[in-house]
Amino acid sequence: MGFHVGKQSRYTSRQADANGIIHYSEEENRVWGELMARQLPMLPNRVCDEYRHALSLMNFPNDRIPQLHEVSDVLQAHTGWSVAPVPALIDFTAFFELLANRQFPAATFIRRREDMEYLQEPDIFHEVFGHTPLLTDYRFAAFTEAYGKAGLAADKRDHAMLARLFWFTVEFGLVNTADGLRSYGAGLVSSPGELVYSLESDIPDRRPFDAIDALRTPYRIDIYQTVYFVIDSFDTLFDLAQADLGALVREARRLGMHAPTFPMRESA
Repeated sequence: MGFHVGKQSRYTSRQADANGIIHYSEEENRVWGELMARQLPMLPNRVCDEYRHALSLMNFPNDRIPQLHEVSDVLQAHTGWSVAPVPALIDFTAFFELLANRQFPAATFIRRREDMEYLQEPDIFHEVFGHTPLLTDYRFAAFTEAYGKAGLAADKRDHAMLARLFWFTVEFGLVNTADGLRSYGAGLVSSPGELVYSLESDIPDRRPFDAIDALRTPYRIDIYQTVYFVIDSFDTLFDLAQADLGALVREARRLGMHAPTFPMRESA
């Protein structure tokens, strides 16, 4: 799964009616149900307790795609966040503005059957199942809001660097727990394949989280990650929300990028 920002998508977000309701087809609702049925059994002993508790608070339906107002109602009650419908891909500035205003952008399409296993564009299953539950946790929500504000304040040349911080925490983060290593990133909790790989494969490098290190680490969106960063608790993210993210970006830029740990894409 991926970051919102990009040039083009093969999908188009669904439009709501005058009452804010999106009328999904039976097939689209079936796809949601199958994704739920596939993913829920994968979570025990792989996903952190904070996510599992947050998922129970969301109480997503199993037989249909939830409406965004249903998701927003739960978030509002816990942390004052909501979900905003967006096109399949949006630019950095729009992304940062939404987060800074406690609105999580959600593309409203759902993947087709041929893309059940992997989809580069973030669909509503990734957005809602993957991202929104942890926004009920004040520490995670505070970090996401601070990240948006830092993005708005940043020079545009630093947007790609800030994207790496989001990628290695919100999308693909791991956390140490008393029961061992667990996932919390949305790209992991919504993906059966990479959820297992991130925790059990001996191929990737799992590094203790360091914000400057993460800002300097390149990634590819179209492969399983070669590097994962591990926080000790969500307090790490809450502390980062209080930090000067702009200063961290400037220091990361001064130090320069790490060499890629993955093969470069073959040119067409």
